Amino acid sequence: MTRAETTRFAPSPSGRLHLGHALAALTAHDLARRSSGRFLLRIEDIDTARCRAEFEAGILEDLAWLGLVWDGLPLRQSGEMTRYRAALAGLAARGLVYPCFCTRGDIAAELARMPSAPQGMEGPRYPGTCRQLGAAERARRVGAGEPHALRLDIVACLDALGGSRLAFEETGRGPGGECGPIAVEPHASGDIVLARKDLGVSYHLAVVLDDHAQGVTLVTRGEDLFAATHVQRLLQAVLDLAVPRYHHHRLVCDAGGRRLAKRDRDATLAALREAGVTPGAIRVRLGLAADAHCG
Repeated sequence: MTRAETTRFAPSPSGRLHLGHALAALTAHDLARRSSGRFLLRIEDIDTARCRAEFEAGILEDLAWLGLVWDGLPLRQSGEMTRYRAALAGLAARGLVYPCFCTRGDIAAELARMPSAPQGMEGPRYPGTCRQLGAAERARRVGAGEPHALRLDIVACLDALGGSRLAFEETGRGPGGECGPIAVEPHASGDIVLARKDLGVSYHLAVVLDDHAQGVTLVTRGEDLFAATHVQRLLQAVLDLAVPRYHHHRLVCDAGGRRLAKRDRDATLAALREAGVTPGAIRVRLGLAADAHCG
């Protein structure tokens, strides 16, 4: 019997949806409906400087035009900050995060001084400058009100897990064609930022907490987020969260091979709709089945 999956589409209301978003939403929807599961909507609106109410209204309009109906009410991250802060406080109490006072310029200068900068899956990793600070120095600088972020201490997390080997299940296709059980590379992203003064919480922390809270069993998203799965699986382990399976799909690119972005106005669903393109034509263009059950 096919497992009933709970999937989600989690856009940020910082612009209009484009074809890449359509692929993500339709993939999540179709995998849920074909398994008689649930399709959820999450609005990732933590970045209040960029998110706007009119863009959220546009998301709902575009999804309705595509024929997609989600189960239950949308979860808005802006209303979940208490839950995020509680998780951060718990990590801090266990010594799994540390304050980082480095600016982007400081990090770039430090990496430039190193004969061989630490590399991750997505380029140079944070060199761990502030991890070396003593407790007294950290307390003094925090107490003085010096601006800082909170970074996840990968080494401390691995120590807390007692050397456990972690993995995640890939049902789609990673950038290198990976599928099946994927061994986690804990240091792949380095000591990532979990909270900043301007945003309060990072994408990495919010997404694993929300997937757990919403009971998501299958995370569907673009292959550009495949590398992020490694550190998110580590967070799930240290926070004792449920572990979903993952389905990374291809990206939608323009004629020049560049991944679509919100600045590509000609590819927005609103522009395509105004040009007379139909939802069925969108499915065909994206290489998806035209007869998937909606609603």
